[in-house]
Amino acid sequence: MSQSQIINSVSITPIKAFSDNYIWAIQCGNNNHLALVDPGDAQVCIKYIEQHQLTLSTILITHHHADHTGGITELVDYCHTKQWPIQVFGPHNDAIPGITDKVADGDKISLTDFDLIFDILALPGHTLDHIAYHSDSLLFCGDTLFSGGCGRLFEGSAEQMFQSLTKLKQLPERTKVYCTHEYTKANLTFALAVEPSNPELIDYYNRVSNLTQANKPSLPSSLYLEKKINPFLRTDSGEIIASAQVYADKNLPTEVAVFATIRQWKDNF
Repeated sequence: MSQSQIINSVSITPIKAFSDNYIWAIQCGNNNHLALVDPGDAQVCIKYIEQHQLTLSTILITHHHADHTGGITELVDYCHTKQWPIQVFGPHNDAIPGITDKVADGDKISLTDFDLIFDILALPGHTLDHIAYHSDSLLFCGDTLFSGGCGRLFEGSAEQMFQSLTKLKQLPERTKVYCTHEYTKANLTFALAVEPSNPELIDYYNRVSNLTQANKPSLPSSLYLEKKINPFLRTDSGEIIASAQVYADKNLPTEVAVFATIRQWKDNF
């Protein structure tokens, strides 16, 4: 798959893995170095590296789930056979193999091969160890924020996920959102059930349907767009509050209660 976007001389390409994962490949026009985000499958990454004659130097991990970490060991071994230095950044979780640089909320990492500096954001909710990498207009957010949706609450609470999404809402609206699953059309189908009168949402659903039909990625999204169409970022919307209260069959006094209700609704949708 080659649907590269070039932003400030950095090229970002989705590598398809499994049924709906994207492993993000980051390259800089000034060299042949490659960074990978959440490489769950080593083989598709090695194929990409060899096809494009690249040198893997960096891996960024957002959380511990196997579809995001399963390729680390094989890729590190591959780099060692090539005598390539490799850095693997990830959260403070000893269950993730191969991490060389553990990072936490508020840390900064400098990727000199790519002329990028990332701020690390802690985003508990989907998992307790979940982090994101933010650099100016780029956000690699794993399974926390999806286009039109958010991650399931496997470990964290609704309150934690709500606060994590609130943190992301504070980023600049120009921020490009690179999440790691092609869930967009399914998410928008649910979003329309929650907020059927949203004209931006209706328009976006139609655009994504055309992309999906053409077998093209719907990603990246942008924070500007998500704040207009994503129900999990819009828990102050009157229509969403009303829909959530009908679903819950009770008054919902806070945005967190609205969020928890529509997250549970989505789980059973």
